[in-house]
Amino acid sequence: MYIFFCLYPFFTVNLLTIWILSRGKCGLSKCVTRYLVAMSAADLLVIILDLILRHIPIVYKEQFQFLQSIPVCNIHAVLLYAATDCSVWFTVTFTFDRFVAICYQKLKSKYCSEKTAAVVLVTVTMLSCLKNITWYFMLTGQYWMWNEPWFCSVTANVRYSVVWATVEFLHQILTPILLFVVILLLNALTVRHILLSSRGRKRFRAHSNGASRRDPEMESRRKSIILLLVISANFILLWAVLMVYSIWVRLYDLGDRSVYLHAYLNEVGFMLQLLSCCTNTAIYAVTQTQFREQLKTVLKYLFTPVVKFT
Repeated sequence: MYIFFCLYPFFTVNLLTIWILSRGKCGLSKCVTRYLVAMSAADLLVIILDLILRHIPIVYKEQFQFLQSIPVCNIHAVLLYAATDCSVWFTVTFTFDRFVAICYQKLKSKYCSEKTAAVVLVTVTMLSCLKNITWYFMLTGQYWMWNEPWFCSVTANVRYSVVWATVEFLHQILTPILLFVVILLLNALTVRHILLSSRGRKRFRAHSNGASRRDPEMESRRKSIILLLVISANFILLWAVLMVYSIWVRLYDLGDRSVYLHAYLNEVGFMLQLLSCCTNTAIYAVTQTQFREQLKTVLKYLFTPVVKFT
């Protein structure tokens, strides 16, 4: 029962986010709303495919022994890794959208539109599915029922193959190593642009007569910098542990025994990665004042009958 109790925060955050944003009453543009809804939907799909369909059978092995006779694990792996890629790459595409909106005002009207967001999201989804088809051939259809980076059985030819190891390393480079680099680069350029604009604004206001000390625009830019830094640190920290452990497992299978990592690190990595499925969207959305107001309204609507009943 404990693991089912732990599911509620993951489901609640994403379901409430999708519902509230879909109503269109948060004061966000349709472009931003579409990105945030897509991120929440992808995160919710990861929770279903990873936490429920993958980890619960591992925790309750005796009750799910029948899965070992159903040859669909490699299909499950393709769907799970594709959903995971969508979840994180949607975050990158949204970061790029905000980068264009802040730094390139001339391109903002053309790129930062609902139509462009739809095209970008569909393209990322298709590329993620295409990229992860290789897992269908690397893994077998039988569930391994162990909490490892590979949750499907693999043949010795794949486990100790340098070719398949290279393919897996390419997966790791694209997700999440490349993601780390892209997000840090985009956020660094965005912060640099905000800081330069802020300096120019300070000089302009210093020469203005009767200018008030409080500058709402400067405060908004300062909040933007904090938000970008929090998102970058959140994503990297929550993904780094599992990435390091996954690379170590593959090197260990290929004969590298120079480093030993305890299995607890794997458990922590899975926990942090799953946690990332409800934090990114929450950070983006909860920082919006109107979203918080809508959230309060929804919570009052949900819990008022309970309070009256008690």
